[in-house]
Amino acid sequence: MSTKNVMIVGVGGQGSLLASKLLGRLLLDEGYDVKVSEVHGMSQRGGSVVTYVRYGEHVYSPVIDKGEADVIVSFELLEAARWLPFLKKDGTVVTNIQQIDPMPVITGNMEYPAELVDKMKATGAKVDALDCLKLAEEAGSSKAVNIVLMGRLSHYFDMPEEAWMKAMEAIVPAKFLEMNKKAFELGKNA
Repeated sequence: MSTKNVMIVGVGGQGSLLASKLLGRLLLDEGYDVKVSEVHGMSQRGGSVVTYVRYGEHVYSPVIDKGEADVIVSFELLEAARWLPFLKKDGTVVTNIQQIDPMPVITGNMEYPAELVDKMKATGAKVDALDCLKLAEEAGSSKAVNIVLMGRLSHYFDMPEEAWMKAMEAIVPAKFLEMNKKAFELGKNA
């Protein structure tokens, strides 16, 4: 099997690291060699965060270069657009439609770009965009956007739902497990 590449991108504090741990655990449990690399940037101040998840029979490096990502999972629209050059020509973007203003927009120096989903589709990318924040709130917490996205991502993996649940049970604290399972289901079935 050739190496597959998934990028998880967002803004600090959105839960992208938990999402990457869930995906990494799932892939390890399914018998793949997995490499995960986290780049935090100014994550604690709302800056960009990216995690690389690479898996296959033998994976030698955790880093994904431009044009190599099979899937980009994005917690925020502008982050999806920012990392689009890393997507393969036939790749897929799974993105939350939430918009979080970066500092230049907050200070009034720039405007948040309009119609980002259409612009990404115009590049030839397959874009699966949904309101993950609304679904997370329906599950019980706005902080469950990460698990909603993992539920949506599960459509692009040929792995049983039981494997996702087993991985979730291994990394999510028990008191949040039922809410996260509901968030996963809502994302999967959206």
